[in-house]
Amino acid sequence: MKGRGLVRVLVLCALAGCSGSTSVRPGSGGRYYLNDGPAEFDPAVLERLPDATPRREPLNKWTLRPYTVQGRTFTPATALRPFREEGTGSWYGRRYHGKPTSTGDLYDMFSMSAAHPTLPLPSYARVTNRTNGRSVVVRVNDRGPFVPGRIIDLSFAAAYRLGYADAGSAPLVVESLLPD
Repeated sequence: MKGRGLVRVLVLCALAGCSGSTSVRPGSGGRYYLNDGPAEFDPAVLERLPDATPRREPLNKWTLRPYTVQGRTFTPATALRPFREEGTGSWYGRRYHGKPTSTGDLYDMFSMSAAHPTLPLPSYARVTNRTNGRSVVVRVNDRGPFVPGRIIDLSFAAAYRLGYADAGSAPLVVESLLPD
């Protein structure tokens, strides 16, 4: 029973981190979820931030079970495998900075990380902005987004590097990366 409680807490954390309505933060230049815009940051530091490096990690068994959020059931992949998806991606930032992800990591909006509803956790993905061709590699360590029509939530740093942090969302391609 203790493990089931942890799973519920982690799913609720992921749900809280990846859902909500949009609002405009004064002076932000863009739309952010529930005033979830960036904190102070140095653009030069984010431009030099290295991509995540794919490595072999044990999958988190608590995140591999089917789960239901907002009446929708998701069935996560239980093994690393090739995966490709196109659609709209968004990002989440300071509102959840320092809070636990589905894997138990603390979310860092200045890391190269992401939330995905069905990729195994943790795993790695190359995310490409279809508008400008920019790509980054992220470590997927959280569940979400749970907003209909969204395929992935990136950290603020990853969205910034892809050039859509001010816009809030962009057309993206998500491709899983295998450690070998």
